Amino acid sequence: MTAPDLARLATLLADGTRASICMFLLDGRAWTAGELARTAGVAPSTATEHLNHLIAGGLLVERRQGRHRYVQLAGPHTAELIESMASYAPAQPRPTTLRGVTVANALAQGRTCYDHLAGRLGVQVTAAMVDRGLLGGEGGFTLTDAGDQWLTGLGIDVAGLRRAKRPFVRECLDWTERVSHLAGGVGAAVCQHFFDAGWITRTGTHRAVRLTDPGRHAVRDHLGIT
Repeated sequence: MTAPDLARLATLLADGTRASICMFLLDGRAWTAGELARTAGVAPSTATEHLNHLIAGGLLVERRQGRHRYVQLAGPHTAELIESMASYAPAQPRPTTLRGVTVANALAQGRTCYDHLAGRLGVQVTAAMVDRGLLGGEGGFTLTDAGDQWLTGLGIDVAGLRRAKRPFVRECLDWTERVSHLAGGVGAAVCQHFFDAGWITRTGTHRAVRLTDPGRHAVRDHLGIT
């Protein structure tokens, strides 16, 4: 990447509406221009213009289903870029409305970052995996033999994750906790298992998740998190 390339990328996210759209799309799902316009508080035509810029710049991709056009982040690498950039942004004043406080607290407690766990829950799960020797934490995360066995015991196809094109294990800097949580193929697989096993559920607040009662027992038994 050259300096002009970096400048063009920075320009894409320098607009508040485009940044808002990208942050909303961190849930990993595909949304229509009309839906994104409502979340960003702009006219549909304005949202479409911004979406075209983001697609041309490679941050978003579009999918068409019949007459409908959906857009989503280009992939997990884009989500990790946006989450990491958000962690370097200056801290904003706490919201003052009840709804704003509720949303902020829910997102900080636990959320998805594209397809892996983030927020306090994601950081705690990652730290517990390091403490228990499932992840090596020196010089970047690595999956240990014990971690391989633990994931296999959960029914996760570790060999398949290793063969996949995406990075096997990655660190992603958490924008609320300001420390790294687990991303990459392993991070996505752990998050999916939490959903499939009923350990976490969505709260109704965009991207926010919370532990269920079985989930609280599971993370205590598997990872020592209380």
